[in-house]
Amino acid sequence: MRRKGFRMYPAHTPQRSVEVHHPTPIQAPVAHSAPVVPMQPGSVPAVASVVLPDGRVVTGYAIDAVRPEPVTAKPAVSRAAVNVALGGVGFLAVCGGLLLLTSFIAALTAFIGQLIILAAVIFGGWIAVQVLSGSGHKGGTTVHIRKAVIKRNHFHG
Repeated sequence: MRRKGFRMYPAHTPQRSVEVHHPTPIQAPVAHSAPVVPMQPGSVPAVASVVLPDGRVVTGYAIDAVRPEPVTAKPAVSRAAVNVALGGVGFLAVCGGLLLLTSFIAALTAFIGQLIILAAVIFGGWIAVQVLSGSGHKGGTTVHIRKAVIKRNHFHG
């Protein structure tokens, strides 16, 4: 038997009965409100009416604006104290700048000294390689002296 595809309801499957569940509503609790007892406020606020520029009238209770607590006056700072403080800040800035400048000069001096030492080591190494190298010709003077000694002693080969 060859299947050509999935069928939702195959022909050879019997139909099943479907059982439907209906939710049961929950009964809201009955709220018993407390009896309303009229209460008279301690004092009746005054009613204010305002006429707007377009002619409408707005009526409502007047509410006193909340007043902030008075700000206590700060004591005045003397001009001399301000000048001393600014002078101290300026002095510290100059001292810091001079410290950084001297540190920079010291570091630059050390760096230049290291470059000079490095150049001396490289140049000295190059000279040592030139003197001690065994490759190339060994120097014309030694060869000529040997030839002269051989000729003088008449050692002809």
